[in-house]
Amino acid sequence: MIYENEYITIESEPGEVPWLKIFAKKRCKEMSECDEKTKEAIYKALEIVEKEMIDYFKPDKINIASFGNYVPQVHWHIQARFENDSFFPEPLWGKKQREGNVQIPSMEEFIKRLRAKLDAI
Repeated sequence: MIYENEYITIESEPGEVPWLKIFAKKRCKEMSECDEKTKEAIYKALEIVEKEMIDYFKPDKINIASFGNYVPQVHWHIQARFENDSFFPEPLWGKKQREGNVQIPSMEEFIKRLRAKLDAI
């Protein structure tokens, strides 16, 4: 786990590209079922993670998605995408396009920077 507060937890998904997931702590299947404080925490965290990924990793694109078909709990995926990753422009769970060649800076350093920003909300 990368971060936790009263409303959300943030986890990292191991893989070729930076990929974080934000989970609502309150049991809710859809965003419309979340209370306002949870929604606010999710949206603030999404914006912070996106901005930090852009600043730190310099991706070609940020992907943000919420599916929850396998895990029927509100959660969001945030992925830094690169034109030379294995799946681009497909989603990371889509059809592999090539052998990727992504060189990213330290994920540990990114997490430190991200925690500092998240602790301020």
